[in-house]
Amino acid sequence: MGANSKIDQSKDLILFDGVCNLCNGAVKFVIKRDPGAIFQFASLQSSIARDILSRYEISSDKLDSIVLVRHSRLYVKSDAILEIAGDLSGFWAVLKVFRFLPKGLRDSAYDLIAGNRYKWFGKNDSCLIPTKELQYRFLDS
Repeated sequence: MGANSKIDQSKDLILFDGVCNLCNGAVKFVIKRDPGAIFQFASLQSSIARDILSRYEISSDKLDSIVLVRHSRLYVKSDAILEIAGDLSGFWAVLKVFRFLPKGLRDSAYDLIAGNRYKWFGKNDSCLIPTKELQYRFLDS
């Protein structure tokens, strides 16, 4: 993936499905709305993601979700989306108000989209390759 294999502990880390078109689009969306570059990225297919998730006793093979690692805490599914949205520029931070909805309801909607993401949005043969300007935000596989 990127040129930088070291995790910057001062930044949040987003783990995403690197071959999913929807997920790649979401990463690009976040980058455009993250002027302070508080997020780093790694694909779920990377060894870095596998190492991080194994510390939490989670297998990346069984994970069907975006993951946010923030201050040594994992957020998955709708919790990850709402945490990430809360730090984006513009009105996106307002989405955090949806935390009042029951987690089961939020995650059911998330699971519906995640379960159909390849069918609805397609799949790439390889992970997202960042531009030279953005490589520092992506961790090596």
